[in-house]
Amino acid sequence: MKKIAVLPTLLTLGNGICGFVAITFASKIPVADANANANDVNFAWAGWFLLLAMLCDMLDGYVARLTKTASEFGGELDSLCDVVSFGVAPAFLLLKLGPSGASPFLHQVLAGIAALYFACTALRLARFNVENDPDPANHKRFKGLPSPGAAGCLAGLAILRGEFASEQTATWLGFEQPAIHEIVVRVVEVLSPVCALVVALLMVSNVPYPHATSKIFRGKKHIGHLIQVLLAALILLMFRSLAPLLVFWIYAFIFPLRSLFLRNLRAEPSQAMPTSDEHASHKL
Repeated sequence: MKKIAVLPTLLTLGNGICGFVAITFASKIPVADANANANDVNFAWAGWFLLLAMLCDMLDGYVARLTKTASEFGGELDSLCDVVSFGVAPAFLLLKLGPSGASPFLHQVLAGIAALYFACTALRLARFNVENDPDPANHKRFKGLPSPGAAGCLAGLAILRGEFASEQTATWLGFEQPAIHEIVVRVVEVLSPVCALVVALLMVSNVPYPHATSKIFRGKKHIGHLIQVLLAALILLMFRSLAPLLVFWIYAFIFPLRSLFLRNLRAEPSQAMPTSDEHASHKL
């Protein structure tokens, strides 16, 4: 058996195990009783373990580069664990985030969206393995939304569903706790299938996405950059129930909108440029 790097391998396996734990928490939520306050903690833990899986996924490549132990074995293992953490786990969580007690038809639609989400994740990971350089250090941009980013969109909804409807939030907004809880539940039930469908399609799109962690942490930075990162981390901790949702949704949707804007901007000058016949007629 070939030698393997222990620490990067343990981090990669930690990624897959966190995805498995997220599935176990989501499995404790009965569909027929999805509005019960007792299930809020399961939604929250499932979302946080998905984010912990992303942290392990980010660290395993960094540690492999740092120790110069990147290998084909590590890349294959990483893809297998990513399928569990960013494909199976979010798709299963979606089944619990969607409308509870809905008609059989709506439940079938939700199941179809969850299956499509898993399929797009598998296609996204397979395309990444084929089209990209095996060295993680060369991953400056991605074609299509990265699967951790897509999973983060659903994890953010789960954390919102589990933590935002707390008594502290209700007091801050001036609502009774049962009222704000009901509002959050209904909003998440409507948004989760739509969000999952959109991010699933973005994963297999050709929209360019930057490597966010690479831009923030790699290379030498000015001290002001460090202060900005620390301030951002502090703000995110202060609004931790909303922070994952805002961060991942902004990352998922701002770059398609930017690409669409730039495409329209490039098209306008070509449409405004007169043809040769029109130019000749102006001379006459």
